[in-house]
Amino acid sequence: MSDLAPFHLRPLFVGRTWGRHDLSPWYLPSAPADRTPGDDPIGEAWLTGQACTIADGVYAGHKLADVVAAEPQKLSAQDGEFPLLLKLLFPDAKLSVQVHPNDEEAQARGITRGKTECWYVLDAQPGATVACGLRAGVTIDELRTAITDGTAEQMLEHIPVTRGDMVFVDAGTVHAIGPGVTILEVQQTSDTTYRLYDYGRPRELHLADGLAVSKTATRAGKKAPQELLVGTTKGTRLLAEQYFTVDSFPLANGDTLHLPQQSKAYCLTALYGDAELASGDTRIMLPAGSSAIVPASSGEVTLKAAANVEIVRATP
Repeated sequence: MSDLAPFHLRPLFVGRTWGRHDLSPWYLPSAPADRTPGDDPIGEAWLTGQACTIADGVYAGHKLADVVAAEPQKLSAQDGEFPLLLKLLFPDAKLSVQVHPNDEEAQARGITRGKTECWYVLDAQPGATVACGLRAGVTIDELRTAITDGTAEQMLEHIPVTRGDMVFVDAGTVHAIGPGVTILEVQQTSDTTYRLYDYGRPRELHLADGLAVSKTATRAGKKAPQELLVGTTKGTRLLAEQYFTVDSFPLANGDTLHLPQQSKAYCLTALYGDAELASGDTRIMLPAGSSAIVPASSGEVTLKAAANVEIVRATP
């Protein structure tokens, strides 16, 4: 099997009604290209989406979907797609109250897979919260009634969050994200969302499908970090679940991180600063706010911090 070198992807900026017009300090003001007055503000930066463009290497200029189709084994493809979708979320208003199906429920509706996700909180204003699950004792019928009378938010468990928190959101969890946070979301590659309540905004709701997959109790909530040692570098295991494992490594300017070869392709995301990624003869820059994919065929990877940086590794 010939080698496919690690490659860096350009973020794909997606407008959302609840997003931000100013993405600093995460991106330069010029970063979200092709925006015109009147467009929705930026709500999401997709880092490993199928439509993201490869920035370097033999597939430079191609979409991730093209590379997955050409190299499915090396990219651990599932049903023709890269298995993890990473996003940065920039809410300046409340996201809708929503829910996602699990794999079985999605497939019964003709959808490839469900959507389990997690939220790594990168920044949070004082008092910021996320809603994660129904309050104890709330029934689906009570939620249905609350949606009708405009009190759905009162049915949810609201959790204060601060920088460094990891929140797990398994499929079936009724949830919402409040304003004043910046989040790195790691999820199954799926965009299936059932919107249950939207504060009167004129967007479509999906009550029948959404309530059918909503659960009164799930495993969602904050998860405690665990210490992690890779070689001589200390890191943090933020989460280990069925669909993904998420680790964090803070590096000071000039520090290096050596990551061994893995049997699956995985993602590396640079936060707060840039890093240089080296693997064999390959040398690429990984700018802050972007991700690289390391194929399963790659050997050891070395990251050298070009500034103080946090490296997040997400493995399916």
